[in-house]
Amino acid sequence: MRLIFVRHGEPDYKNDCLTPNGVEQAKCTAERLRNEPIAAVYSSPLGRARETASYTAGVHGLDVNILDFMREINWGTIRKDENDDRKELEFGGHPWTLSYQLLTEHPEYVGNYEWDKHELFSNNICTGYYDIISTEFDKFLLNFGLERKDGLYCCNKVCNDTIALFAHGGSGAIMFSHVLNIPLPYVFCGMPYAVCSVSSIVFDAHEGKKVIPRLELFNDVGHIPNLKTERLKFDK
Repeated sequence: MRLIFVRHGEPDYKNDCLTPNGVEQAKCTAERLRNEPIAAVYSSPLGRARETASYTAGVHGLDVNILDFMREINWGTIRKDENDDRKELEFGGHPWTLSYQLLTEHPEYVGNYEWDKHELFSNNICTGYYDIISTEFDKFLLNFGLERKDGLYCCNKVCNDTIALFAHGGSGAIMFSHVLNIPLPYVFCGMPYAVCSVSSIVFDAHEGKKVIPRLELFNDVGHIPNLKTERLKFDK
């Protein structure tokens, strides 16, 4: 099975849709994927992702199937009640900047899979999204004969479908982290991907055997003209 992942086009966050430039990016992405043997198109329920997906779905004569769990993540300090005197997390709990802080100020967490135990993340609601997306994504992969076992996947039934998934910077990062077994803070800092970028993961499978997902392509933006790539700024 082959999973093509696309981040939505340039967003109008206020209205949860694409900007005019984002629409053009989505159309270019549909052309980029025209010759791919896409069997199904999936999307986050949010407007900017659904709108991006609609152009590729239209090219292939497919419907857009909604995966609610792939909606964009939220973040911020968890507070138990009004008397909780816990300090606000630095950077407002933004997981990208918190990841930079964790990896640069706490070198013992570089390559550490217990990043969620550090207070920067244990007190942040984004960690709950990691658990939800990871669990639900594994349930989703069961539809293609792939069952999570010991951090890898077991092929219960061979499926050669190519599917396309349109989602977001945060929910997509969690998907990459979980499926490829890469600590999330490193994905946030070391694997940024642009709007309408195309990435793909291949599950080369033999029935009854374990599968190691293979990152075939990442952050391909060659189809987007004059794209200004995002740069993360790690400051307050």
